[in-house]
Amino acid sequence: MLTPLCDIPADQPIQSVIVLYGRASEMSAIEGLVAQAMIGNGAALVLHGDAGMGKSALLDHAADLAGAGSGALVLRATGVESEGDLAFAALHQLLHPVTSLLGELPEPQRDALSAALGLLAGSPGDRFLLAAGVLSLLAEAAAPGGLVCLVDDFQWVDRASADALRFAARRLGTERVAVLLAVRGDAAPAKGLPELRVGALDDAAAAELLASELGQTPEASAGRDAGEVAVRRELVRLTGGIRWRCARACGR
Repeated sequence: MLTPLCDIPADQPIQSVIVLYGRASEMSAIEGLVAQAMIGNGAALVLHGDAGMGKSALLDHAADLAGAGSGALVLRATGVESEGDLAFAALHQLLHPVTSLLGELPEPQRDALSAALGLLAGSPGDRFLLAAGVLSLLAEAAAPGGLVCLVDDFQWVDRASADALRFAARRLGTERVAVLLAVRGDAAPAKGLPELRVGALDDAAAAELLASELGQTPEASAGRDAGEVAVRRELVRLTGGIRWRCARACGR
């Protein structure tokens, strides 16, 4: 039986749920972040790296960690480039599942956030009240069993949503909330939050991934002749250790 996340000591990492080749340190950082959040040490982390490096898979890992626990809620959103000029589009996507909790917020925050989400006529008004409302709603959503909040392609999130989410992510304090934001390329829209660079896989991890995509075990791969080993090494070099390129090189 799996131990509920909220019962895991802060110094005990959560057991990995999925395997990502060459991402042990990144997975460990995420596991620690989620474990800390579940005991009331809310925190945020930005995953920063080029397209195809596995940031989305790491967010999936965080979601699986929440699913392995007891009662932890997962909220997810993905930035959409075509919605970048549509104010509060990302907030609507992220917070829609918990709008039933808006009534628990202080009235000024409730009204500002409700207007931003299209649930109340009028303008959201004061930006501070709106951002504070996002923080309060995340706290309410986390109350039963903790919350893991995941936003992919954050570089494409509309500015109004991004500002409110950054505000909340910096003020999690003792809330049982973990926030992970994935940012592509050289964009830096999450200033003031801790970052974790997600780079290319090293040669060994890329070779393991290639073997996996080909449906081979490491033992079987080790027994290949020198010519095939050389081909594999060249594939690793040409793909640069990028996951989707490794998969495509294998015809997947």
